[in-house]
Amino acid sequence: MRHPLRLRTLLPAVSAAWLCSLFLAAPRASEQTAAARGHAALDTSLFTHSENCVACHNNLVTPSGEDVSIGASWRSTMMANSARDPYWQASVRRETIDHPTRSTDIQNECGACHMPMSQRISAAAGGTPNPVFDHLPIVNGDGSELHRLAADSISCSLCHQIASDRLGTPESYNSQFVVKPIPPGASRIIYGPYQVDAGRKTIMRSVTGYEQAEGPHIRESTFCASCHTLITEAFGPGGEVIGRLPEQMNYQEWEHSAFPSEQRSCQSCHMPAVSGPVRIASVLGDERDTLNRHVFVGGNAFMLHVFNRYRSELGVEALPGELDATAGATMRQLEHDTATLAVSAPERAGETLAFDVDVRNATGHKFPTGYPARRTWLHVAVRDAAGRTVFESGAVEASGAIAGNDADIDPLRFEPHYQTIRRPDEVQIYEPILGDTKGVPTTGLVTATQYLKDNRLLPRGFDKATADPDIAVHGEALRDPDFGASGDRVRYEVPVGAGAGPFTVDVELRYQSVGYRWAHNLERYDAAEPKRFVSYYTAMSAQSSVVVTTASARTP
Repeated sequence: MRHPLRLRTLLPAVSAAWLCSLFLAAPRASEQTAAARGHAALDTSLFTHSENCVACHNNLVTPSGEDVSIGASWRSTMMANSARDPYWQASVRRETIDHPTRSTDIQNECGACHMPMSQRISAAAGGTPNPVFDHLPIVNGDGSELHRLAADSISCSLCHQIASDRLGTPESYNSQFVVKPIPPGASRIIYGPYQVDAGRKTIMRSVTGYEQAEGPHIRESTFCASCHTLITEAFGPGGEVIGRLPEQMNYQEWEHSAFPSEQRSCQSCHMPAVSGPVRIASVLGDERDTLNRHVFVGGNAFMLHVFNRYRSELGVEALPGELDATAGATMRQLEHDTATLAVSAPERAGETLAFDVDVRNATGHKFPTGYPARRTWLHVAVRDAAGRTVFESGAVEASGAIAGNDADIDPLRFEPHYQTIRRPDEVQIYEPILGDTKGVPTTGLVTATQYLKDNRLLPRGFDKATADPDIAVHGEALRDPDFGASGDRVRYEVPVGAGAGPFTVDVELRYQSVGYRWAHNLERYDAAEPKRFVSYYTAMSAQSSVVVTTASARTP
């Protein structure tokens, strides 16, 4: 590590133009006040816009020549575009229409994760409401710094200011992490994984008003738990609280798996490391042994394609190539690190062909996890010697619906979990199905109080018998001896008639980040956001599902 005095001797060699650009990029209080208009009373100094960080944290290249620039990687992610997400916007509008007396509460709760900086600023001003729709659409903002921070979504100065206090505890869930106030006469603290010498602290403080500090907690899964644990209150017709729903429990699923004992954190998968030496800052940056990519790969390649196609309407700032690259990284993770399939040798008995399909989850949580609109399923096709399809279950239609799936046909029904499948209209779908207080299926998060079905694939080491009720298996899968931490085994006994063999069995594990029913339940809402998203989904429904993995087998 260089001595801070040596750093000071380097300062004259730094480009004057570069230093000027940084100072000009940093927000000035007078500019913020002039632009704030409708939000003039709010102090926005708690956070800064991402453009004031990327000046130093772009142009980062590994020894192999890979560009791992933090700013360029981040701005094409779901994190950077959480406020622009048209499905989220449509869903928030739907919830406020369903529960009008709780509109402000719903917007504040949803904004805490998708527009966290503007929500925090409003809360710091004494609980001032920060309605989501005050900042929408993104492209028609009022020009204020508060709006710019709302549009900046889950940004650099949000995550890197999260303190270690109460992380991993229920008090931190639902985005209730701690951002500490500025000590008198001091600067705001930005946490990173490394020790930083006094010289670099001085440079960053003079340019941005923030000062680096080593924070080992940002490497830990508890750091992610605050925003990726969401317990939702359900409201009745009069706005009264009638129940709760463990809506998203990624961290608790991980905690109940084998991954903690294997020392595999959330970051190890979703921020994959590159080998160094690599600099973490393009100006006066030390070389490090590794750098974690800020690509935040998940499972939502579909929405990244939506951002690209409708970039002007949604106010997307990432370049088309950047979005394509992140979508590509998402697909690579889905295809190589998510699940495996195996098919036993098919056996024919008369006009029936029997075989087993084994599917295993390779992730550290349920698959799929997170927002309950997601689903994965088995598409199985049997073909005879002439290549004719004699049996098919789980085919995806151009509309995004799954052929034979009860829920996609009727919103009041859903497909059960199967141990044995015998008919084409029986489909093994791994999904959560929410229910209201009467046990009626719903896609309204603030209406749901229970899970009618949850047979999402379990991670390695997950014991369904000892799982906490908030991460429990629900429905027939709970009683299925072939469904557990080792995956799921489904028996297929399907009619093939008198067709001639040999028969070929082809299996796909398909995945959707927004299922057909979750999208089309928005159709009845007469508001701009639901109508817009349904139009997007209809136009791009053929791209709404992807193949995670495949397997094949053939009769002798």
